[in-house]
Amino acid sequence: MPSSSTDPLTPIQRYFARREFVRRTAPGILGLSLADLLFLERQAKAAGGSAGPKPQAKNVLVLLEQGGLSHVDTWDPKPAQASDHRSPFKPISTVVPGMEFTELLAKTAKVADRLAVLRGMHHSIGDHPMGTAYMLQGNRPNGPLKYPDMGCVVTEQIGTECRYLPPYIMVPGNSEQAYNTTHGFMPASRAVFKTQGNDLSDPKWTVAGLRPYVSEDRTERRRRMLGRVESDFVDTTGSTTLDAARKAYELAFSAVMSPEARTAFDLSREPEHLRSAYGQGHRGHCYLLGRRLIESGVRFVTVDVRWPRSGVPVDGDNLNWDHHDLIYNNGSCGSVRDKCGGEGRYGIATWPMMGSVDQAFSALIRDMDDRGLLKETLVCFVTEFGRTPTINKCAGRDHWPQAYSIALAGAGIRGGQVIGATDRVGGEVVEAPHTPEDYGETVYRKLGIDTSQRMIGPGERPVDFTDGGKPIAELF
Repeated sequence: MPSSSTDPLTPIQRYFARREFVRRTAPGILGLSLADLLFLERQAKAAGGSAGPKPQAKNVLVLLEQGGLSHVDTWDPKPAQASDHRSPFKPISTVVPGMEFTELLAKTAKVADRLAVLRGMHHSIGDHPMGTAYMLQGNRPNGPLKYPDMGCVVTEQIGTECRYLPPYIMVPGNSEQAYNTTHGFMPASRAVFKTQGNDLSDPKWTVAGLRPYVSEDRTERRRRMLGRVESDFVDTTGSTTLDAARKAYELAFSAVMSPEARTAFDLSREPEHLRSAYGQGHRGHCYLLGRRLIESGVRFVTVDVRWPRSGVPVDGDNLNWDHHDLIYNNGSCGSVRDKCGGEGRYGIATWPMMGSVDQAFSALIRDMDDRGLLKETLVCFVTEFGRTPTINKCAGRDHWPQAYSIALAGAGIRGGQVIGATDRVGGEVVEAPHTPEDYGETVYRKLGIDTSQRMIGPGERPVDFTDGGKPIAELF
């Protein structure tokens, strides 16, 4: 089907027409979503990235504990709070003199010398989806310009060295707030690749987009057929667009058949003692997969532990932190939304919540340090906001963006430090206030991205990386 001089279709239109032909004649090999991703990645690659300051990080691993983790129960103990509203969890010493967490972070306290805790985070969005988008983007969402996730910006600016996996991956990325990921004004090639799936600790868990649905022999035959379909167009037009499309499909087929890609997602290759160290549930396996992807060279990984509400996990049925009621229950907070908005959660001190977080996070920091990964990986433990310093009528804590904590490690960060402070009850920031824009600016600078050069936005207009963000000086 060679093209002719009267062909009304552009090369891009012909590409997607052939894509539909191959989809109909060879269904199921990939869903072709990864092929599209790689094709568009090659199309966007031409812009390249700007030279910037010397990078301190090669990769970024974000641990997004979505739902609004209570800072006064974890990173920012407030023993002086009135007894009616005080956390029942006592402050404990860490391995760093003078640095305290609550007893819910007993294991993490032993790796505090590798952590920088920011207690002065704040903003004004008390909505879960928008708050999550704020932390993903490092820019206030729903503004006049639709900003992309930081993972999209990073891969646009500096690309990736891993040729068999997407540069920006979310694990598993199938919760209600994970839907707020966006490539914004950037090409679709920058969109996050989500592994999906329910319980990652299930031995049957796989990444469907990287699993061949037919035998390797049939896959190879389909590959040759696609090559014949593509070759006439590439040969007759000499189009770089069509050549890029062909190469993108080659990369997609390679990813399906690549032993490296399969290995990256194969948690069974981890020794039993290490899997136990992370915790033998969904959260521990999510954190462990995050480390495997970083080790494989993926540029930007976000671990979003939550999964679809229809799932029945082994360690809880809604692994987020929206504790509007019964926050201090020893078990389930109930499965009916009949109190202050809580639904299907477990008390903050239970294994599904802080028990599994404390174990998984402390194991991750040790593991990455032992492997030398912490030197070149920026690890960010974040949430979208904190919880109220007061207890509500349903024995819970409500949304509180006015003050919250996050923790960072690796990539040249001096551990054992606390940056910023809140007042005696944890209600307001009183020292070193920082915003999600500051956090975003810090991520970019750690990767050596020169944010003074600005990005290219819609209409070829220059766009700031963050809206007024400043890198957090203590982290450099």
